[in-house]
Amino acid sequence: MKLTTLILGLCSASALAFSAHAESITIATVNNGDMVRMQKLTEDFTSKNPDIQLEWVTLEENVLRERVTTDIATKGGQYDVMTIGTYEVPIWAKQGWLLPLDNLGADYDAKDIIPAIAGGLSADGKLYAAPFYGESSFVMYRKDLIEKAGLKMPDAPTWDFIADAARKMTDRANDINGICLRGKAGWGENMAFLTAMSNSFGARWFDEKWQPQFDQPEWKKTLQFYVDLMKDAGPAGSSSNGFNENLALFQQGKCGMWIDATVAASFVSNPKDSTVADKVGYALAPDTGLGKRGNWLWAWSLGIPAGTQKAASAEKFVAWATGKGYLDLVASKEGWANVPPGTRTSLYENAEYQKAAPFAKMTLDSINSADPTKPTVKPVPYVGVQFVAIPEFQGLGTTVGQLFSAALAGQSSVDDALAAAQTASVREMTRAGYIK
Repeated sequence: MKLTTLILGLCSASALAFSAHAESITIATVNNGDMVRMQKLTEDFTSKNPDIQLEWVTLEENVLRERVTTDIATKGGQYDVMTIGTYEVPIWAKQGWLLPLDNLGADYDAKDIIPAIAGGLSADGKLYAAPFYGESSFVMYRKDLIEKAGLKMPDAPTWDFIADAARKMTDRANDINGICLRGKAGWGENMAFLTAMSNSFGARWFDEKWQPQFDQPEWKKTLQFYVDLMKDAGPAGSSSNGFNENLALFQQGKCGMWIDATVAASFVSNPKDSTVADKVGYALAPDTGLGKRGNWLWAWSLGIPAGTQKAASAEKFVAWATGKGYLDLVASKEGWANVPPGTRTSLYENAEYQKAAPFAKMTLDSINSADPTKPTVKPVPYVGVQFVAIPEFQGLGTTVGQLFSAALAGQSSVDDALAAAQTASVREMTRAGYIK
């Protein structure tokens, strides 16, 4: 009896000692479906890493950005892993706010990460955040309406073809708009679309000396083409439409074409939500023959702040959540259709995934055609496809977005909107010290 008591006492002491040595890491993340699913599956991680405990801080996107930006800028150390986007990574890496991910493990296979996605999350050849899921943008179109118009959608259309098709597919009497595009003001709303579009027209936000370029002919061509097209073939009130509004219009059968995020494909092709689910086709974002397409690049990713005291444990978690094994885990629990998309080449070589996601190849081709390190036809001093990776872009991008949305609404001319954008950009870049 005494021996049993002694053994039990030793076991209890060992358990207490182990518990005392278990390290707790805090993960700040966004409250979307994929991240919520990740939290539900973390028993897989903790069972393999019993010496690491996970604490979650789950926030709405705008709140998350504010909290993690404050913490990382001050190296406060409140979080050990952060969910961040492609916009933040190069800026924060340059500031020394993120740790390079050098120790993700021998079986992580970083080379399997889609190069375009990895490029947007790297600095000086080093990965500073690991992608959880990624996206580009492409054309979603009604196969029945394009056929009715006597046309055939190319896999890689030009803007001239898109404009011609949109006007021919427009049927105002039956409430069908030839094309639906973002018009709602915001650096991540209309300016995500218009900046990506402008790249294909040969435009750029700044030249190599950071001089704003809205007074150049390439921007005039971009904005005039967009405003004219939306006037002729877009929905009423388009200056108020963002991703969600256009998604609803397309699902209701009111859009012949929609150019937006590749993740929307699963929504427009879902018969539970979309009245045109069996009529949707996909094509690459358009170009003008200059070598760049009008598609963007984005990834929600996991990064480790330089202020953490628990880098080794944090890196183990990042490796688990963004590794190949996690994709297999989700597939086994939720099915291949729910696997986080757009991060790994091997996923797009998987026959089961291809069967579950018929838009997979076009998604991958769209991602691969975007290059954040060389986003424009002419040279630029910045990285980023649908954004400029400098801290000032959030505010400036929204200001320009408001001016362009007003032009779309007919409240100003294209020339006046571009002139105002140029003035605002010169003022901000001078104030921030980019130009003298």
